[in-house]
Amino acid sequence: MTRYIALLRGINVGGHRVKMTQLREIFTAIGFNDVRTYINSGNVFFDTDDIDKQHLTNLIEQRLQSALGYEVPTFLRTTTELKSILSQDNFKGIKLTNEKRFCVIFTKQPIPEKVELPQYSSKNDMKLIAVNTYEAFVVWHIINGRPPSSRFQDAIIPIENTSRFYHTLSKILAAAESP
Repeated sequence: MTRYIALLRGINVGGHRVKMTQLREIFTAIGFNDVRTYINSGNVFFDTDDIDKQHLTNLIEQRLQSALGYEVPTFLRTTTELKSILSQDNFKGIKLTNEKRFCVIFTKQPIPEKVELPQYSSKNDMKLIAVNTYEAFVVWHIINGRPPSSRFQDAIIPIENTSRFYHTLSKILAAAESP
């Protein structure tokens, strides 16, 4: 069995309210084992023998759309993959302050290999510092107490994405690995 972490976009934001018990029921009905959730922002862990990530993603998205009535983009990572992402420590050497947040953006389409770094968002409120094929490592700049309101060009960060704070990803991994 492989343990997967489903990072769901748009759960409990923008009027799309979903109870975690409902998400667990949907994932269990698909046939996944040991289904659990972490906080109310759409993080679901489950075990399955299926190793075809694209098939799993399509299946989850279809079931969520059917059950909830709207699209829920889904980004799957195994616990091993998330461990690898965190071990890269791309934020090393950057001081975390009240005006900065460390964020990982997960994408469905590959991020261009030759992205010039660092890269800044349109309002300079985000700084792209590193990339993998499907993850971007971004420093958010909190301006006047407000989170970033801009984005990167679609040619840099594909539009179909979801993000999680770096410190939250560590907690998600710990929860997913706990018995």
